[in-house]
Amino acid sequence: MAEYAELLGGVVVQRPRAVPFLRLAHARRVGSWSTQAAEPAIGRRGAVCCGGAAVDAAGSLGGEVFSVTSSSKSEVDYLGESTKGDLNVNQERLEALGVDGQAALGGPIEEIARIEAEEAKTLLSHLDIPDPLTSMHSPRGIFCSRTLNLRSISAIGYDMDYTLIHYNVMAWEGRAYDYGMANLKSMGFPVDGLTFDQNLVIRGLIMDKERGNLVKADRFGYVKRAMHGTHMLSTRAVSEIYGRELVDLRKESRWEFLNTFFSVSEAVMYTQMVDRLDEGAIPADLGLLDYKGLFKARCQAVSKALFRAHVEGHLKSEIMADPGRFVEPDPELPLALLDQKEAGKQLVLITNSDYHYTNKMMQHAFNRFLPNDMGWRDLFNMVIVSARKPEFFQMANPLYEIVTSDGLMRPCFKAHPGGLYSGGSAQMVENFLNIHGDEILYVGDHIYTDVSQSKVHLRWRTALICRELEDEFNALIHGRSHRTELIELIHQKEIVGDLFNQLRLALQRRTKGRPAQTRAATNMNNEDLTETMEKLLIVMQRLDYKIAPMLEEDGEHFNSRWGYLSRAGLWDKSHLTRQIEKYADIYTSRVSNFLQYTPFMYFRSQEQSLAHDLHTYRPPPPIDEIGVNNLS
Repeated sequence: MAEYAELLGGVVVQRPRAVPFLRLAHARRVGSWSTQAAEPAIGRRGAVCCGGAAVDAAGSLGGEVFSVTSSSKSEVDYLGESTKGDLNVNQERLEALGVDGQAALGGPIEEIARIEAEEAKTLLSHLDIPDPLTSMHSPRGIFCSRTLNLRSISAIGYDMDYTLIHYNVMAWEGRAYDYGMANLKSMGFPVDGLTFDQNLVIRGLIMDKERGNLVKADRFGYVKRAMHGTHMLSTRAVSEIYGRELVDLRKESRWEFLNTFFSVSEAVMYTQMVDRLDEGAIPADLGLLDYKGLFKARCQAVSKALFRAHVEGHLKSEIMADPGRFVEPDPELPLALLDQKEAGKQLVLITNSDYHYTNKMMQHAFNRFLPNDMGWRDLFNMVIVSARKPEFFQMANPLYEIVTSDGLMRPCFKAHPGGLYSGGSAQMVENFLNIHGDEILYVGDHIYTDVSQSKVHLRWRTALICRELEDEFNALIHGRSHRTELIELIHQKEIVGDLFNQLRLALQRRTKGRPAQTRAATNMNNEDLTETMEKLLIVMQRLDYKIAPMLEEDGEHFNSRWGYLSRAGLWDKSHLTRQIEKYADIYTSRVSNFLQYTPFMYFRSQEQSLAHDLHTYRPPPPIDEIGVNNLS
């Protein structure tokens, strides 16, 4: 019987080819390894910690067995990703033991791969670890827009607010709203009777400051839904207002994109002030304000109010005094970062928040969940506060080192490991880490400030944190039957409409003395032709009455006004989704989702469908399967 070898610490074990490799490996671990003796020396998930330094898994198992592909020896794989960080079998060691690495796993690779994949799936299930495919198809999956090999990533940078620290939106934005409204009242605006409604606005909407509207656009910039003040506009009104216009975010004087949760309270205040303006309730002594005047950044009304609230620090002081009220704890989050650090990744915190606030929030969210009396600072090779993003990614600003616990700073020209800094620039981070461009992954919640600018200016790899994805995912599942019924009705109308159009053309040709389009139409007399068309037209009109409200209801499980976060209309992607696809290589709902994967994960983007792919890969169902034959 053909046999092949399995290596473990210098021992060659002969076994039949028919026995799957993983089954034997698992049996040996369970039957003969002393896991209790190994655990103190071996770090979590195969990494080793020696004197606080991270050592790669290859070193922990013995450099003689495996080697790690370095930057100088890395190549580009068949998907265009760097092979840096890939683990390799030491061929010289195999040859010294008299083992042919290729012949050891003899036979067709397709058959070997099938057997080993089945065994891997079984073993993952036995260990209660979801396989990557299962993890991806869950509310807490990590979704890939552009293929990303985590093994080739040398450093991971993190934003803090709404990335490493997730706030209770009602608590945080509710208090921001309260402070803003108090400032508006002090300026003379009529705010009595107004309350914060977090369901009024979702991320990804766009403010039209000229018209006082909030709009939801598709990926091309066409407006699909709109709200004037706090009142939704009809489909007809949307068409009349925006039928000849496209949303262009480059025109910042008119359009304001709601990138993040921080936009929620500001947008709610703005829409409510639009209502007050329309009612004529804003006092004349505030001047002749228009819709744009309500929004002018730091000049009038809403933006000025929120700006003053944040600058004066009232909100953050309140949060620091009672972080448990505002911060949602995530025990898995510190462990996900610990995995990455032990795998040899250099971690960097880059936040716009000041030192005192950052230290308080990170202590609260991290320290109690870290092992062995670790503190949050122990996770990071570098911490940068008051970073002034997006300028941080665009230009060079002075770097200061924070040298005392009360925040005393001094100018700094050369960073050192474990340092705490203020200001600086992304180029300084690259120089400190001695790595550049696509070896760095930056993770943040703001599409422009975090994701877009780090990619455009530095070609860093990017990950977007979008907490609403969990609700979106569940809403899509909940609305699946509704969408199935809706799509079936639309398909029925399309087929009925095709027949109606053919008969209409036949009637048109007949009146002009030309041959009819189809044999059936040719055999019909004028009375039969007209009667059939009348019947089909009534069917289509009744379908319209059924379809129209169902389209309005689509996505109501996520938000009753705006529908799904990721979609605009039934078929298309929202403007937000287009921004995510363009700038975020991967996206997920929270950083702790990395714990369900590994620091060595290879994320592969999904097949992107085109219009002409539909009939090539998904042939339409026969007419009788969707009930159109019953119309006769």
